[in-house]
Amino acid sequence: MATVTLSAKSPAAVPAQALVVAVAAGPDGPRILDAQLPPALVRRLRTLVEPLGVSGSTDEVHRVPVDGLAAPVVVLTGVGRLGGGRALPEPEALRRAAGAATRSLAGLRTVAFALPVDGERLGAVCEGALLGAYAFSRYRTTSGSESPGAGSGAEPGSGSPARAPKAPVRSVVVLTDQSRSRAARDAARRAQVVTDAVLACRDLVNTAPSDLYPQTFAEAATAAVAALPVKVTVLDERRLARGGYGGLLGVGQGSRRPPRLVRLDYAPAGVRSHVALVGKGITFDTGGISLKPPANMDRMKCDMAGAAAVLSTVVAAARLQLPVRVTGWLALAENMPSGTALRPSDVITIRGGKTVEVLNTDAEGRLVLADALVDAVAAGPDLIVDVATLTGAQMVALGTRVSAIMANDEALRERVHRLADRVGEQFWPMPLPAELRAGLDSPVADIANMGEPFGGMLTAGVFLAEFVGGLQGPVPWAHLDIAAPAFNFAQPHGYTPTGGTGVSVRTLLALVEDLAVHGDSTPSGRIPG
Repeated sequence: MATVTLSAKSPAAVPAQALVVAVAAGPDGPRILDAQLPPALVRRLRTLVEPLGVSGSTDEVHRVPVDGLAAPVVVLTGVGRLGGGRALPEPEALRRAAGAATRSLAGLRTVAFALPVDGERLGAVCEGALLGAYAFSRYRTTSGSESPGAGSGAEPGSGSPARAPKAPVRSVVVLTDQSRSRAARDAARRAQVVTDAVLACRDLVNTAPSDLYPQTFAEAATAAVAALPVKVTVLDERRLARGGYGGLLGVGQGSRRPPRLVRLDYAPAGVRSHVALVGKGITFDTGGISLKPPANMDRMKCDMAGAAAVLSTVVAAARLQLPVRVTGWLALAENMPSGTALRPSDVITIRGGKTVEVLNTDAEGRLVLADALVDAVAAGPDLIVDVATLTGAQMVALGTRVSAIMANDEALRERVHRLADRVGEQFWPMPLPAELRAGLDSPVADIANMGEPFGGMLTAGVFLAEFVGGLQGPVPWAHLDIAAPAFNFAQPHGYTPTGGTGVSVRTLLALVEDLAVHGDSTPSGRIPG
C-alpha cells in the first residue's frame, strides 16, 4: 500500500517523478488553480491547455513534460466546475481528482501533489491519492513494472509477453505550508488509516471464493486484529447449532464449507457510546436451489462486501483509538445448491426463536443478517447499523454508484446520510413502508423471506426490521444496501478501481467518530409505523 507524507517544500523543488496540479473547468475555459508554481511555468501551461485539449473536467488527467522543476512532469488533473461562486473545489472533487491522478500514474514510485489543501481538503487529497494508488495483484504471476521516469516499458503489441498492470504509486507527497502542524499531521495519519482500511476491504472482496470462504474469512479477521485491542469470538457450525442460529446454518447447509459467525469487540475503557455493526458475508452466492442465471454469476464473489466493510471499520476504529465501543458481527456463509441445500418452502428458526418460511433461497442475505441482528440487539448498543450487498432492487432504484439507507429512526437515517456525504460516499435515504409488512405474512411461519414483487429493496429492509424489534423497535437501527456500489464492473473512475470498491467503510468510520464527539445525542426520530 502507498504511504503519504507532508512537505513544505516548494513545488518547484520537491523531489518526485511527477507533480500534480489541479485544473478547474469554467465558462471562460479551464483554470489552473494556484499551486505556487513559478510564474513562467504557469504561463507555459496556460499556452498548452488548448492544444492538449484540457478542459478541467472530472476524471481528466494530462501529463506535460517540463523543465526547471525537480519533477520532470507536471500532471494536470481535473476537478470539474467550481460552481456557486466557490474559489476552491469541494473536498470530494479534490479527492476524486487526486485519485484519478495516482491511478493514471501507475508505474511511478513517488508523486507530489500541489493542490488546494486548506481545512478538510488536506485529508481529502491524502485519501484520494492513496485510494487511487491501488492494484489487486494476488493472482498475478508477473509483477507490475515501475518506471524510473514518466512511463516506460514495452507497449501492447510490441512482441513482448502479456504484462501485468504497472505497480501503483508507492509514495504520495502532499505539499502544504502547514506540514508541521499537529492538525495537518493528524489529518494525514487519519487518511492513511482510513485508506488502509478501504484497501483491505477491497482486497477481501476481490479474493477468489475458492480462497475466501467462511473459515478462511474468519481466520483473516482474526489475523487482522491480532495486534489490536480487539477481542475475537468465532462460532463454528457446532456452536451455531447449539445457539440456534438457523439463518446461518440454513443458508450454509448446501455447502461443504460450513458457516461462521465472527464477533469483534473493541471496547476501550471508560467509554459511554456503543455502536453495533453487522455485515453480510456470503462468500459466494449461487442462489442455492433458487439458482441464479449463469451469466455474470462470477460477480457473486462480492456478496461478502458488507462483512469486509465491518471488519475494516473495526480495525480502523481500533487503530485510531477512538473512544467508542464498537462491536462487529460478520455473518459468513456460502450459498450453494446440493442435496443438502435449503429448499424453497423449508421453515427455519432464527436465533431467538422467530420462524421463517424460505420462499426463495436466493433471498439468503437477510437470513444470515437476522441471526446476527438478534445478537447485536442483545449486546445493548446505542445504535445498530447493518451493511449488505442485499438486493438487486437497489441497483434498479439507485443505479450502480448510489447506496441506500433505510432506518427505523429518522434522526439516525439523516445522520448517516449527512456523514456519508461529508466523507464523499454516495448514499440516499429510502423509506421502510409499514404496509409492505403484510406481504411477508406466511401461512405456516412467523414471517416469509419474500414479499410482493415490487419494492424489493424496501421489503428486505422491512424483513430485517423484524429482528431489531420492528419498525419502531427499541434500538435505533439503520440498514445500508450497497449491492451495486460494492463492486465496480465498469471502467475505473476517480479513486474507484474496477472490482471491489470498499464502499461504506468511510461512512461507518465517520459514524463511529461522530459518536466519539457527540455520543448518542441525536434526538430520537422514530419513523411512524
